[in-house]
This record gives sequence, C-alpha cells and structure tokens, in this order.
Amino acid sequence: MADKQEHLREQSLAEYLGRCHRLWRMVADAELAPLGLTHPRWTALWKLRRLGDAISQKHLAESLEIELPSLMRTLGQLEEQGLVTRVNCEQDKRVRIVYLTEAGRQLITQLESRIVAIRAELLRNITAEQLETFETVLDQITSNAQHKLHQFKVLEE
Repeated sequence: MADKQEHLREQSLAEYLGRCHRLWRMVADAELAPLGLTHPRWTALWKLRRLGDAISQKHLAESLEIELPSLMRTLGQLEEQGLVTRVNCEQDKRVRIVYLTEAGRQLITQLESRIVAIRAELLRNITAEQLETFETVLDQITSNAQHKLHQFKVLEE
C-alpha cells in the first residue's frame, strides 16, 4: 500500500492523460484544418454523425460536454459553411433540431477517413490486447470519476 501511495505522489496520471489528449487533438486539428474545420466545428460534426441526424442542440451540447451557448456559436458557423441546418421542433418551438446538409455529409466522409488514418498512425505499435487493457482502465477511471461527481451532487442537495 505504501508503494502505491508513493507511486501516486510521483507519477501524475492526469498530467500524462492531459498531455496525450492535447497532442492527439493537435495532430487531429492539423490534419483537419485543410477541410476548413476548427476543433469545435469538426468535433460537433463528428458527434452529430455518431449520434445520428436530427438531434436537439441541447442534446448535442450535453454529448460534447460543453455549454449550449458555445455550441450555438459553432453551429452558426457550420450553418454559414452550409454543413448543417437548424429548425424549430414541431412539438416544442423552443427546441432547435440540428440536421446535416448534403455538403455536411460529404465533408464527414472526408473527415472520417482522415480521423481513421490519424487513429491508426497514433496507435501504431500498440497491440490489440494493450489497447483493450488501456480502454478498460480508462473506462474504470471514468466510472470512478462519475461516481465521485454524483456523490458531490447528492451532498449539495
């Protein structure tokens, strides 16, 4: 137990994860810049593609873990580029639904091929078993963090 505590003091896993995330993002941003996409724009398009078309702005913002006003600016820019459209929900006029345009779908095809290539390059020399273990560990850390955040919320109520 003492060895584990010492290891936690000397090695900052959060720093490693943060640095890895920043570098991964920088590589992806550089690769996708020629498509005319900033990080907020391509991540919004990517998430929209993964969630499926015709979702609310609020749901998209929650999925991206960003504030709605930030997403609304990004969606406005994507609309100007002709990549998405937003319409009022027929059941609730306060809700705006986001749709990919045909141009948006075509761009996502290019985006996807570049993202897959980036992933393959960044995961080079990592075995499937190593990747599976890494994903399992990240899932557990995420679960632990979500549980801890839930505890804080319960205490606030």
